Amino acid sequence: MHTIVIFIFLLLALPVAANADKDAFVNNMPSETQPIKSEIYHKKGHSLLNSHIKFEHQKKGTVAFLGGSITEGGGWREHICEYLQQRFPDTDFTFINAGISSLGSTPGAFRLSRDVLSKGSIDLLFEEAAVNDVVSGRTDKEQIRGMEGIIRHMLIADSTTDIIVMNFVDPEKIASYNRGEIPAVIENFDKVSDHYDINTINLAKEVTDRINNKEFTWEDDFIDIHPSPFGHQIYANSIITFLENEFARDLTDADKITAHTVPEPYDPFCYANGVIIPFDDTTELSGFKKVTAWAPPIKVPTRKGYVDVDMLVGDKPGDSLTFSFQGRAVGLMVAAGPDAGMIEFSIDGEDYKKVDLFTPWSPGLYLPFYRTLYAELDNEKHVLQITVSEEKNPTSQGHSCIIKAFYVNK
Repeated sequence: MHTIVIFIFLLLALPVAANADKDAFVNNMPSETQPIKSEIYHKKGHSLLNSHIKFEHQKKGTVAFLGGSITEGGGWREHICEYLQQRFPDTDFTFINAGISSLGSTPGAFRLSRDVLSKGSIDLLFEEAAVNDVVSGRTDKEQIRGMEGIIRHMLIADSTTDIIVMNFVDPEKIASYNRGEIPAVIENFDKVSDHYDINTINLAKEVTDRINNKEFTWEDDFIDIHPSPFGHQIYANSIITFLENEFARDLTDADKITAHTVPEPYDPFCYANGVIIPFDDTTELSGFKKVTAWAPPIKVPTRKGYVDVDMLVGDKPGDSLTFSFQGRAVGLMVAAGPDAGMIEFSIDGEDYKKVDLFTPWSPGLYLPFYRTLYAELDNEKHVLQITVSEEKNPTSQGHSCIIKAFYVNK
């Protein structure tokens, strides 16, 4: 059970319905104009009737939060947990914090089984990836396949799970909206959400419009993509408004839990069967070594789950490995730090390709990165060969390929 932290600035007196008009008065900062209604930014898909029945009638509820550092760090998530506990005071809730810094939709699709589905049946899933997918440079195709992988895998595992996708804000999205453009990542996620009739909350557009409405400023109030407490409360108020509207009506005995429709895939190569596979399944090592309780050789920060764990490390040109698997996609979970190198890789004896593991953030961080190598394979047995290249990024301090695990779309 996730420990709930009660924030002194929480302004919701529950079980009274959350009111979007209160947003402008967080931290006692009055708006210069009439605050915008949050409902404008809510797109309703399938109802939350299933989770409503679970919470109110069955008195049990499991709620999962899947996302990056904005989810992992608390704030809005903790407000939602508090709201649900106060809205349904007799319900025994389990809250799953499946947020991991730096990770977006592709990692979410492959770690869903490990970090969410392994915990049992999920009644309500909150998902966010719109910030990290852009920061990580995911292509349009990857964004669609990652988000569809999460949604489709969740609904195949349990078609009664209610889902809400939230699009959080960053300066690039604000600039796009102010140019009259919809950010590409939000367009991509909406294609998937519309296809599966999923609820969405566009907080990127809401924050942009509220700033333009002079309710607050980015620089002084919201401050960063990792929001200030004020910013987290803006997120929470909008999400709670959505939940209150969904939970507003009284349930009757005629209300039953029903399965959500699972249509044919939007993209047949979506990551809906993603799994993480330990590197113990590697069939052959030459130069690569298993390092127990790995610690960074260069003293820069790491991320949770990527330090003091076993890693498979090749740090010299020519170090190689062979990995056998069955599936339609394969990739590496790597720690890409200041010494990240390049690798050459081949599938089933085909010509080798090359990829640079060094990222823009590598100089100051062993970044957890999901590097997809192949994504449109036949669903058959394959053999992946990887060799550390003699080439490297000019900025890199080494040739390292530090692998936490493989991931496969079965």
